[in-house]
Amino acid sequence: MKAVVLVGGEGTRLRPLTYGVPKPLLPIANVAFLERQLAWLGSYGIDEVILSMGYLPDAFREHFPNDRFGDIRLRYAVEEKPLGTAGGIRFAAEGINERFVVCNGDVLTTLDLDAMLAFHNDRAAQASIYLCKVDDPSAFGVVPTREDGEVVGFIEKPSHGAAPTNWINAGTYILEPSVLERIPTRVSVSIEREIFPRMVQSRGALFGYQHDGYWLDIGTPEQYIQAHLDALDGASGALPAPDAHEASPGVWIQGQVSIDPGAEIVPPVLIGAGATIGAGASVGSCVIGAEVEIATDAHLVRSVLHASSQVASGGEVIDSVLGASAHLGAGAGLADLTLVGAGVTVSAGTRISGGRIPA
Repeated sequence: MKAVVLVGGEGTRLRPLTYGVPKPLLPIANVAFLERQLAWLGSYGIDEVILSMGYLPDAFREHFPNDRFGDIRLRYAVEEKPLGTAGGIRFAAEGINERFVVCNGDVLTTLDLDAMLAFHNDRAAQASIYLCKVDDPSAFGVVPTREDGEVVGFIEKPSHGAAPTNWINAGTYILEPSVLERIPTRVSVSIEREIFPRMVQSRGALFGYQHDGYWLDIGTPEQYIQAHLDALDGASGALPAPDAHEASPGVWIQGQVSIDPGAEIVPPVLIGAGATIGAGASVGSCVIGAEVEIATDAHLVRSVLHASSQVASGGEVIDSVLGASAHLGAGAGLADLTLVGAGVTVSAGTRISGGRIPA
């Protein structure tokens, strides 16, 4: 079976991390998010994935130089102009004449794709939508259904307390090729706002599969950090990283690392190969990338340090992300979901809260 992954645009809410790296290639616990998604698709027998993209397409070709990920063949559909979710699917799926899967390139989930496929088959659906239950649906597209799962409507971002259900469109679809005939070619069309609402008018065409499991959109700083922590505790359904071993309860190590006996490591923590942690440093609920240097008396809590970044003596990183090869000067501090871009230097003694560096 084939799949189309909508890897989308830049991911502006994660700037500056996405200035040079597409959002699906950002690491989640030291593994590119897209690799995690492809591994999930491959576990259900999907052997060909078309990446529908527009932003930095060459980055994907460089990341997968053989156009493969394991047993999965990769193809690329590069949009000259944004085509929307439906337009992007139609463009990427050109030539597909069999049932296929579509998923957004920024969602982690433990969805049982086999169970969803059985649901789809039992109802002879043209399209099935994965529905996830959330506490507050006001920021999402709400999808009410009949008892058998048939979709009866779409309500985009309802006001607080006004939603008829807490089941939302979770961004994974099983589509028959007939759905492609409903989408005009080479124009911008939304599948959520245009195609699916029209399908509701045809009884028995569109169904929603409810799965109350793990689901997380990684598109905001808070959710991006949370995705790493969920990987550490197994909530997202996989080990923190395929090559990691658990050195002690909740402390995962990749390859050779150097940790001073005077450092304090508070699980859960993942430490990448070649990382060094100095005396008096404390690291808790963090993901440390490969070749990261954490100097003496640094303090890190609930944060992510990308590969080859550095924290100088007395530096502090709390609820924040330090990009690849970035440098935090001595006594400097990051807090409250601050994002520091790749290669950026934060001067010694600087304190930043809730910032984006560079802006």
